[in-house]
Amino acid sequence: MKNIITTVLLCVVSITFAQVKVEGFVKDSIGNPLELANVIAINKATKMLDSYGITNDQGKYKLNLKSNTNYTIQVSYIGKKTANVELLTQEENINKDFALKNDNSLDAVELTYEMPVSVKGDTLVYDADSFKTGTERKLEDVLKNLPGVDINDDGEVEVEGKVVSKVMVDGKDFFDGDSKLATKNIPSNAVDKVQVLKNYSEVSQLSGVTDNQDNIAINIKLKEGKKKFWFGNITAGGGTSDNDALYLAQPKLFYYSPEYSINFIGDLNNIGEVAFTRRDYFKFSGGFRMPSRSSGTSINLGDNSLGFLTSQNNRAKNINTKFGAANFSWSPKKTLDISGFAIFSNTITDLQENRTVQYTNPDLGIPDESTDNNTAQRSDLGMIKLSSKYKPNPNNQLDYDVLGRLSKETQDQNFFSSVIGDIDQNEKTTPYSINQNVNYYYTLNDKNIFAFEAQHLLKDEDPFYNAILEDKDNYESTAIVLGLDGAQMDYNIAQDKRVKSNQLDAKLDYWNVLNTKSDINFTLGTILSNQKFNSEIFQYLDDNSEFSPTPTINDGLDQNDINYNFSDVYLGLHYRLKSGIFTFSPGVSAHAYSAVNNQFSEKTTDNFFRVLPDFNMRMQLKKSEQIILNYRMQTQFTDVNRFARGLVLNNYNSLFAGIPDLESATSHNVNLSYFSFNMFNYTNVFANINYNKSIDNIRNSSVFEPGSVVRIGIPFNSDFADESVNVNGRFQRTLWGKLKATLNGNFSYSKFNQFIQGNRSVNENYSQTYRARFRTNFRTAPNIEVGYRYTLQDSDQGSNVIKYYTKSPSVELDALIAKKFTFRTDYTYNNFSDENSTINKFEFWNASLSYRKDKDAKLEYEIKATNLLNTLSENTSSSGAVSVSATEYYIQPRYITLRLRYEL
Repeated sequence: MKNIITTVLLCVVSITFAQVKVEGFVKDSIGNPLELANVIAINKATKMLDSYGITNDQGKYKLNLKSNTNYTIQVSYIGKKTANVELLTQEENINKDFALKNDNSLDAVELTYEMPVSVKGDTLVYDADSFKTGTERKLEDVLKNLPGVDINDDGEVEVEGKVVSKVMVDGKDFFDGDSKLATKNIPSNAVDKVQVLKNYSEVSQLSGVTDNQDNIAINIKLKEGKKKFWFGNITAGGGTSDNDALYLAQPKLFYYSPEYSINFIGDLNNIGEVAFTRRDYFKFSGGFRMPSRSSGTSINLGDNSLGFLTSQNNRAKNINTKFGAANFSWSPKKTLDISGFAIFSNTITDLQENRTVQYTNPDLGIPDESTDNNTAQRSDLGMIKLSSKYKPNPNNQLDYDVLGRLSKETQDQNFFSSVIGDIDQNEKTTPYSINQNVNYYYTLNDKNIFAFEAQHLLKDEDPFYNAILEDKDNYESTAIVLGLDGAQMDYNIAQDKRVKSNQLDAKLDYWNVLNTKSDINFTLGTILSNQKFNSEIFQYLDDNSEFSPTPTINDGLDQNDINYNFSDVYLGLHYRLKSGIFTFSPGVSAHAYSAVNNQFSEKTTDNFFRVLPDFNMRMQLKKSEQIILNYRMQTQFTDVNRFARGLVLNNYNSLFAGIPDLESATSHNVNLSYFSFNMFNYTNVFANINYNKSIDNIRNSSVFEPGSVVRIGIPFNSDFADESVNVNGRFQRTLWGKLKATLNGNFSYSKFNQFIQGNRSVNENYSQTYRARFRTNFRTAPNIEVGYRYTLQDSDQGSNVIKYYTKSPSVELDALIAKKFTFRTDYTYNNFSDENSTINKFEFWNASLSYRKDKDAKLEYEIKATNLLNTLSENTSSSGAVSVSATEYYIQPRYITLRLRYEL
């Protein structure tokens, strides 16, 4: 690894020494510096753009040029006449200043060569071809080359440290609510420009009165030849493995015109290439945002999906996936836009894992546990959305959206516990949800603006759980507590559960623009929520009949039938003032809360009034440099599950009984952020620190069976505050125009309180991740990226302190050979250890070689190999409320496939 880094640096430095630095200042005719002026150098012999620069706030520019070469230097700025100067470089550096005169022609600035990066107000425009090296195949490959743009570990696009909220293609939504589908599927050869839209607002009427500085969208401008024509590609392939024949089919088709667009993405394979994961499904927002997101109220409707084991980095023992997605947009007239999408995913996954679990305090008689698990999962996920926007004039806009989700999932586990013995677990669920959203925006005049937003959610969840415990003696004490029939061959316990949620979230906003520097906002809103929860624990007997046991604890209750109603009516007031480089936005909201639950003929009511302040301050140091301070006080409400008095079987080793008179929690959150993007030297800096303190938070009191890992959890409002601190940052800079250096760091600390076996337990978790990456950016030479990631998981659970370390150096290489062959390879080494020794070493090596006649060829042939070293498993660590675990996951073996790609 050290030799690789040294080689890369020597290559970059050798090129740098062969260059001449040209720098100076760009000013207007009276000597004022011009910020964000474009300066380009065109090689007169090759007619190619060799270097470019953008001036900083002092008007300074810098170019790196070849020695002994003739250049045309072109300097442009909106409203000024473009300057063209001939320049001959020699061996010495050159200082050259420019003074631009006014241009009264009002014509757009004409460039003889496309500027790689340009700034137009709040929009950054990247010319995609200026950053392509020839090895790119999808949008993600292009974005990785752009200064200030990054792809995070979750596959999301980040710009200046902020996650991109929307991706559009020629101004039309592309699967609204997700950027991953765009980056993984849009072909790179269709991309002409990448427009980064800062301060993005979907409602132009509110752009002047709402805070959109954290909203970033990307618009992909297509090449002219891709408009009004079908484009895309179809990939098919196959291979062999020790167990099965391998197959792959990936059609990706796109059509765009000014009136409508159609996109289709398909993926069928059994080689572990998951186009749309289960996590992507549940994270997919569809562009929906709660109207009450900034009201100060947080209500959790809970997640009653299956406790699915998740694959690590999309790796598992076996993955078979079928995926299809379609997206459309249609503008029948200028005032009406209609769009939508449909997504279906079927994934069959086999997982095998070994886990060691260390519980909070071994002095309390809780044994450590080792588990072996073989799991078969099937997940069918469906989603459909329709949207419409009607804007008859600039003063009126009406939006309507509906998003439906339907899924069917099963999970079967053959499980062995060193404490409990053999367990067969079976789970299934078929939940659905319908989310509707209606918004209306009305501008009375320049001073008075109104907005109405309402969202309705209907959700139905029906998880079923079944566990068959074969070693009865190890489960005897728990069986007695549950009241099970001990005269059977085994303990076959099951639970039916049903949760229905119905929620309305609505608000009416009014803005009065006082002057150019201040405005005031009044908000009247409400949240109305109803949840119905039913559950029952029962036992399957040897004759296949069902037996309803009576527990010996919890007043004999193991059934639930509860109705939970919540309401919040609030009035908010916010004032915004701009003063110099500062923007102050203090606010306050007054809430009338009501939480009522009915169960077992008993009604529990919690009505109260609370005032919640919030504050936002922005310091705009420069056009692309700012400091943001946020404070928010929140009231947090739990879901119906924690109120339900009857026993709930969360797992074979986890029982739970709720408390009807639980109260809300209060949290204080302070966030300080710094953003900077220097176009002069392409330095991108992001830093963030977040502190949260939660008072009266709901925690669990856990009681373990003697000598067992089976526990009963009971919630309570903690008298002790929970605290967390998260610090993260990134520094990225392009050096000498050829090396992109990125440094990332994340530090997290959390402290929370709970009671175990009647003893107070203070858990403190520290998590640290640091990453360094260096990537070359040559137009013709091979490009290489070297990186190193260091992760520390430190869990302090009182008398039990456990630390796990992961060290991961990596290297990636992509090269265009003879303009016909594309070679890609990546290698990662991982060392997973605790304080005493290395637990496991595992490494991954992937490679591919493709051939196409030229860049415009229709056919491309590729051979691709994954897991070349045939690594069998990988390791990770995690910490929970009562335990810390280290897990070994088994993964797919070496796969080699041949592929044929056809470009439309």
